[in-house]
Amino acid sequence: MNKGQVILMLALGLSMCPRIVSAQTDNGQQSVPPIPAYGQENPAPAVNENPPISAIDQPGLEPHATPESFLLVGAHFRESADSNEQNQLGGSSVGFITSGVGSLTLQRLWKTYDVAMDYLGGVADYSASSLGVEQLQQLDVDNRINWKRGQLALRDAFSYLPEGNFGGAGYGALGLGGLGGNLLGAGAFGGQSNTFFQGNQISLGITPRLTNLGLADVVEYLSPKSAITMAAGYGLVHFFGNLLSETGENISFLGSREYTGQVAYDRILGPRDQAAISYGYQAFDFVDVNTAVHANVIQAMYGHRISGRMNFLVSAGPQFIHISVVENLFGLTLPLQVNHIGLAGRISLQYRFPKTELSLLAQRYETSGSGLFAGAESNTVRLDATRPLTRVWDCFADLGYVKETRLQDAAATVNAGSFSYGYGGVGVHRYIGRSLRAYVSYQFNELGFDTSCPVPGTSGAGCAHLSQRQVGTVGLDWTLRPIRLD
Repeated sequence: MNKGQVILMLALGLSMCPRIVSAQTDNGQQSVPPIPAYGQENPAPAVNENPPISAIDQPGLEPHATPESFLLVGAHFRESADSNEQNQLGGSSVGFITSGVGSLTLQRLWKTYDVAMDYLGGVADYSASSLGVEQLQQLDVDNRINWKRGQLALRDAFSYLPEGNFGGAGYGALGLGGLGGNLLGAGAFGGQSNTFFQGNQISLGITPRLTNLGLADVVEYLSPKSAITMAAGYGLVHFFGNLLSETGENISFLGSREYTGQVAYDRILGPRDQAAISYGYQAFDFVDVNTAVHANVIQAMYGHRISGRMNFLVSAGPQFIHISVVENLFGLTLPLQVNHIGLAGRISLQYRFPKTELSLLAQRYETSGSGLFAGAESNTVRLDATRPLTRVWDCFADLGYVKETRLQDAAATVNAGSFSYGYGGVGVHRYIGRSLRAYVSYQFNELGFDTSCPVPGTSGAGCAHLSQRQVGTVGLDWTLRPIRLD
């Protein structure tokens, strides 16, 4: 066996480890690490350990995972007991939710083109006769085109769900919590944490909603230490139900269309530090009430990363808000204009202790108002933690809080100036072999308005402004071993 064959065998052996290692060519020279940077030829897809902090993609805490092409198939079942199944203000009707969801995840990597897809489809059966069976549909598609100095990504996220997505994993209705979060791009594409392009959806009642967000974003490296990022998106929210008042009046939720764009310049300050400056634009169009909200956001950003241990990002800056309202007065159509200046920003932290992993997100942006307001200023905080207990047991916890304040006096589903929603949940997983996992979870949720009778047409001693839910869930996740496609 000659020297070249020995080197080749060692390289093949090292490639089986879950980290990127330095490869040797036949003549003994070390190759360039496969990170898409300035001037290098585009190699096989790999995880960028330090992408621009203004980009939609952010690295996970395990960036060295070898990218692979695979197909993953699963089935997921849950049974939940809910103390307020219909999510009504002042409601206390105990009910049960049974859900079954099938999942399909595909990731296919080529030299200059990558594609990833998640699909979740199934039903949730509510025990309340007025609710019955509701569909659960979610589809995420992510396409990447790579070249030697950058990347173009085309993405689309579609969902049809009976409740909002913020804190919904604990209900059993969504069927998503047991999947371990967003599967899109698992292994190769990193996490997607830029929440500027889509706000959270909060639920009042069980109201099916269709949401869709399409995004196109570009990363272009200008030099080994600088890059520009650009992104544009179009989203919509449409509701398929109404809110019923005590007088029997059907009150429609406010659907919306959203247009977003962002451009930023990033600069690497050192091996672990980055800075960026960004400009973003948001426009929310509420056709049914002749109202539009526009926001121009300028932010300074700073990021610090310790590979495998910590990701930290902070951004802040002014946002300039313009509201256009068309009102009818004495038969005349009068356009009204309102302007004000606010503060926008976010803080994101991922930290890994020896056995515990924490994730914190705090942000302040304009959102569509969850169908309750025609535009809202949203303050959101989320904290997630996971910890293994033994080889087959692990535990998890999830806390979240959001407060939305309406941006204008007119055009709202409810008679309130603001509402807040918070939840807290804990649970444990038990692995049963390689393909099956069981879990038990408990979650408490509270939705509250700042007025005593927020729903129009309600009054009297029975009028409530709080909706509280306690949800206990048992479930099974069955997932086949990944099918390699290479």
